[in-house]
Amino acid sequence: MATETIFFCTDCGHESGKWLGQCPGCGSWNSFTEQPRMRPKKVERRPTVPPRGDGPISVVDAAESTTPRILSKVEGVDRVLGGGFVPGSLVLLSGEPGVGKSTLLLQVAAAFAEKERPALYVSAEESAQQVALRAQRIDGIRSGLMLHAETSCEAVLTHLGDSEPAVIVIDSVQSLVSEDVDSLAGSPNQVRAVAARFQHIAKTRGVPVVLVGHVTKDGLIAGPKVLEHLVDVVLSLEGEPGHDLRVLRATKNRFGTVSEMALFSMTGNGLEAVSNPSAWMLEDRRPGSPGSVVAVALEGTAPLLVEVQALVSPSNLGTPRRVAHGLDNSRLSLLLAVLERHTRIHFGDKDVFVNLVGGLTLREPGLDLAIAAALLSSVSDRPFPADTAVFGEIGLMGEVRAVSRATERVREAAALGFESVALPARDADGHFDLPVKAVRDVAGLLAFLGSTSKE
Repeated sequence: MATETIFFCTDCGHESGKWLGQCPGCGSWNSFTEQPRMRPKKVERRPTVPPRGDGPISVVDAAESTTPRILSKVEGVDRVLGGGFVPGSLVLLSGEPGVGKSTLLLQVAAAFAEKERPALYVSAEESAQQVALRAQRIDGIRSGLMLHAETSCEAVLTHLGDSEPAVIVIDSVQSLVSEDVDSLAGSPNQVRAVAARFQHIAKTRGVPVVLVGHVTKDGLIAGPKVLEHLVDVVLSLEGEPGHDLRVLRATKNRFGTVSEMALFSMTGNGLEAVSNPSAWMLEDRRPGSPGSVVAVALEGTAPLLVEVQALVSPSNLGTPRRVAHGLDNSRLSLLLAVLERHTRIHFGDKDVFVNLVGGLTLREPGLDLAIAAALLSSVSDRPFPADTAVFGEIGLMGEVRAVSRATERVREAAALGFESVALPARDADGHFDLPVKAVRDVAGLLAFLGSTSKE
C-alpha cells in the first residue's frame, strides 16, 4: 500500500505536508514530527446507529436521576475531582515521565477493585507481570483488579464486552491504536479516535474512564488540543527532580473547581497523601535567617503555608541575573521594579534569586507581599520576624491590596503556631485568631526589619 510523509505538531496536532519551523496552529517552535501516513483504505459503510433514549427530558427529571459520585478512597484524589468520580466521566491525567502517574492510578484502581464489580487497568506500555510487580510494591494485590496488557483499542473493547467495571484506566492513550485509523500510535488521528471510543464507553455505560496522557518537552499534553476539549476533567501530576513531593492539580473540571490541589509524597510504597501540607512544607525551615519569609497561599479551598527564600548578592555581570524557582519570573521582575521605585533600594547591580521551597509552583497573587519581604530582608541582611506569616498582593503603585479568604489564611497560620500575621490593611478589620499587622504599602515592610536597609 502506498504511503506518504506527513508532519504533525506534537503540541496541537496541526498537520502539514512539509516540515515547518513554527506551527501556524499554536505558534510552537520546532514541534513538527515526521511520520508515514497510509492512504485511506476503502471500508464498508457502517449502518446508522439508532438514537439512544427517548429524546429530550426535563432538567428536573434529569436532576432527580443523577447518580451520586463514586469515592476512590485515595485521599486527595477525590478532593481534586470535586468530591469523587462522576459516573460516566472521562478523565485525562498528564505528567512528566517517572512522576508517578501509573503508580497513582494503580492505587486508585486497587482501591476501586471489588469481586462483584472489578476495576480494569489497561496497560499498553507494560506487560501484566510488570504491572503486578508495581501492585505488590504498593500493596495493591486485589482479586478484583483486572490487568489487560494490550495495544489494540478494538481488542480491549472486545474483551470488555458488556461488563461494567467500577473504573477503567487506560495507560496510555498515546500507546493504543485503533484499526479504523491508518497512522502510527500517538499521532493526532489515533489519539482522537482512541479517546472518542472510550468516551463512548464512559457515557453509554456510566463508567468513569481515566486516560493517561504523555506530555511534550514544554510540559504540555501531547497530541491534538481536541483531546483536552473531549474529556470532562484534566488532571496534572507535577514534581521537581530530586524532590519527593508530588502535586495533583485540576486544570479543567466540568464537575467542580479547577483551583484544588493535593500533595503527595513519593515513597517506596507508592504515593502517600500529605495530611498536613503546611507543616510538611515548613519542616526543614531555619527561622531567623535573612531572606526567609513564610507566606500563606491559597490553593483551592485550603490555605497553605510555604517558605519563600530570597538571595540578593552583588553581581559581576553586565546584566544581573533574575532567577525564580516555583514562581513567575516576570512577576519577580515587576516586584523588583516596584521596590526600587517606592523604597529607594537599588537592585539593578545585584543578582536576585527567589525560591519557593519544596518544589511547589504557585501562581497566587497573595504571595507578592512575602516575596517583597524576603527580598528586603536579604538585601538588608536582617531577618524578618520568624513568628510572623505574610500574605497580600502588591500593585504597581506600591500599595498592598486585599486578597480572598483572609480569615481562613490567618486561621491556618494560627494552627501552625505563628504569633502574628502581616496582611493588607483592608483585610485587617475582621475577627482573627491571633494579632494581625496591617501593611498599607511596600515601604511599610521596612518597619518589620527594624532599620532601613543598607544600599
